Amino acid sequence: MNQPWHYYLMAVMYIFAGIMHFIKPKIYMRVMPRFLPAHKQLVYYSGIAEIIVGAALFIPDLASSAIYGIVVMLLVFMLVHVNMIFDKKAAAGIPFWILILRIPLQFGLMFWAYQYL
Repeated sequence: MNQPWHYYLMAVMYIFAGIMHFIKPKIYMRVMPRFLPAHKQLVYYSGIAEIIVGAALFIPDLASSAIYGIVVMLLVFMLVHVNMIFDKKAAAGIPFWILILRIPLQFGLMFWAYQYL
């Protein structure tokens, strides 16, 4: 364990987020852009991806690949965040300012991961 505590917090956060895709899949399916097919499968695949990158952060030989995976994953997930801004149903009553704030937050999460390379 050579990394600072916040590195491991990030790893656990992605594992937890991935697990939530299986516990509460309907929440994630509701925010999926309508033009994407197979919402349920995509929710499960994205949950698996989050669990894998989170767990890979604990394996030194895989950590840098996991970090790149996190950045790519967050870029792909940006599609969902933008969709929530324009689709009232997907926004699920979340205030507009929070939906807008989530965009720079995604870039902040990317930076958080990238600083460990």
